[in-house]
Amino acid sequence: MACDVANDMADYLEIHPRNPQRRLISRAAEVLRGGGVIVYPTDSCYALGCRIGEKSALDRMRMIRRVDDKHHFTLVCRDLSEIATYARVDNVVYRLLKALTPGPYTFIVQATKQVPRRLLHPKRRAIGIRVPDTPIVRDLLVALDQPILSTTLILPGDEEPLADMLDIRDHMDHCVDLIIDGGACGTEPTTVVDMTSAPPTVLRHGRGDTALFDA
Repeated sequence: MACDVANDMADYLEIHPRNPQRRLISRAAEVLRGGGVIVYPTDSCYALGCRIGEKSALDRMRMIRRVDDKHHFTLVCRDLSEIATYARVDNVVYRLLKALTPGPYTFIVQATKQVPRRLLHPKRRAIGIRVPDTPIVRDLLVALDQPILSTTLILPGDEEPLADMLDIRDHMDHCVDLIIDGGACGTEPTTVVDMTSAPPTVLRHGRGDTALFDA
């Protein structure tokens, strides 16, 4: 099924998953800085991403996913110091984040005023954040110098994210501005942990180990 977003054919970059080529990372960062929407690999699934604050790109991702303004997007950050700009983190939360990042987790946290209101949970000032454990994302975030607003690449009606690059190109070539091929990705989503409750609550069991929360 093709998406409803009309777009020229996407650029395609094959980036080494362990040793990302710097010039290709720079090209990908330029697409994001220009307001583009990209497909990129994470440590759980392939994802859609754009630069934070790009409303038109956010609207395009909503159209691709066919979700409304209540859908929760995630801020993908490069490290704990960047998280502190966008999330209110006390000592208990900080220790947990330090133990579990980078990794396949999404944490629901209280947002700071740096997060645009349209990205927040409709009933509370909360946002999902994560720090993926993959060199491509790490280097891309360093080059961009700000978080990527992200959502899993799962199409309407599908139960699992797109994982095969041939399928991704077939479905996404005219929907996004750039597709990054970073090799095989899984289909198991992140573990989601609500850090706004005490104690933290696992909302979704995914790829990340929950032993710290099950004890």
